[in-house]
Amino acid sequence: MKNWLKRFEDIMSAVTFAEAGEFETARELLKGRQKVLLTLTGRGSDRKSFKYALNICKRIDAGLEILFVSKRDEILQVLREFQDELRREGITYEIIQGGGCIKEAIIHHTEKRSDIQFVVIESSDVLNTDCNKESRELSKMWEGLKCPLVVVMDGSH
Repeated sequence: MKNWLKRFEDIMSAVTFAEAGEFETARELLKGRQKVLLTLTGRGSDRKSFKYALNICKRIDAGLEILFVSKRDEILQVLREFQDELRREGITYEIIQGGGCIKEAIIHHTEKRSDIQFVVIESSDVLNTDCNKESRELSKMWEGLKCPLVVVMDGSH
């Protein structure tokens, strides 16, 4: 728990320096942590989460990994739009398709990755999508997450 808190403090400090225009200091604080994981679910608020992740990537000079777990066809159009914007901004990215329980997909993807600074996802309502009863135990499930989780809430909540 102590290591996680230290990493979170480092990331928040780096974001603060980056917002103040001190990009080199922000990069130094991150010491090699260079990825943000955006989890998409195929809902309308994915765009808000994408914008949040994009802004953070620009501020701290990080790459973006996009994990999508939706089976909806609409997600492919949204992904194309996101790719175009990432190219325009010069941000490196990778798209990964996951499946099943969103929490399990996030934990599986991050469990052996020290380069992922934090995970960005839309509202917490979707975190139990396609999860079995055992996986719905939020506290037990998130114990396996090795980085901070940023939940972007829709303004209508």
